[in-house]
Amino acid sequence: MTTPQQVAVLGGGSFGTAIANIAATNGHKTFQWMRNEEQAAKVQQARENSDYLPGYKLSDNLCATADLAEAVSAADVVFIAIPSKAFREVARLVSPLLKARTMVISTTKGIEPTGFTLMSQVLEQELSDARIGVLSGPNFAKEIVAHQQTGSVIASSDDELIACVQELLCSSTFRLYANSDCYGVELGGALKNIYAIVTGLATALGCGHNTIAMLLTRSLAEMGRFAKHLDADPMTFLGLAGVGDLILTCTSDLSRNYRLGMAIAQGKSLEQAESDIGQAVEGVNTLRLVKQKADELDVYMPLASALHGILFEDYSIADVADKLMGGEQNTDVEYSQKDF
Repeated sequence: MTTPQQVAVLGGGSFGTAIANIAATNGHKTFQWMRNEEQAAKVQQARENSDYLPGYKLSDNLCATADLAEAVSAADVVFIAIPSKAFREVARLVSPLLKARTMVISTTKGIEPTGFTLMSQVLEQELSDARIGVLSGPNFAKEIVAHQQTGSVIASSDDELIACVQELLCSSTFRLYANSDCYGVELGGALKNIYAIVTGLATALGCGHNTIAMLLTRSLAEMGRFAKHLDADPMTFLGLAGVGDLILTCTSDLSRNYRLGMAIAQGKSLEQAESDIGQAVEGVNTLRLVKQKADELDVYMPLASALHGILFEDYSIADVADKLMGGEQNTDVEYSQKDF
């Protein structure tokens, strides 16, 4: 067991709550910051996040608070579990409150529109003295708090940070694997949301197992191809943060992106589908940004382009499917040992 740390988790959603509860259960003094004072008070009193993880009791060692300074000013390790659209704002609020050399780990799977910026890059820009990492993987929060065996990835160029977070969150049911490719791990977490919409759509249309297997495999090829153009390591996509997260998100209706795809196939508008889900669906914004970047870099991404046509260009699903099956018959495995 590592030396007890003081931990802060910023964000009142399901994943932030799950991570905070692991740290607190492991004996670390843990604060979970929530922007909404009423929500924080309710969680603190009830020992349960009834809005996001109803029915799961939280550790008595976890303190929910709406006071950001209380949460982070003495923290050794800070996890930021905030939707991407508010991520930079929260990073700026945190910056003057942190101790020197605080470890700050993003768990957010998204991309900021300006400059196609990933969350670790936002942290680098806003927190000049912090030690930065990324936590990502095939992780549904409901299964984590239910003590289902789960693997995830902690990525950083800082080996001490990796070791610290591994020990901090290690439990009999939660295991963290190390990776130095921070950018690739983040890209995997963001890109898979696009393909979860695709597979949700295909499933709702009654596509069979053959089709879903093809979509998953070609999705992985697109992700690796895109990542290589952005100087990430395509091999990262063979791990938990790549193919692991892709399989999870593309095959379960616990995924908001998957459910959105199903709703679109059932004839709902994008606006109605997002409204029905009631939480941020990161894949929609990610799709816009990735399509623009792929066009800019001339990266061949037929599945992402097809989904963009359906969601934003009024293409019919049937026409898009016909076009995909009549498109270029590319090679199966694009990267082999000779490429590295």
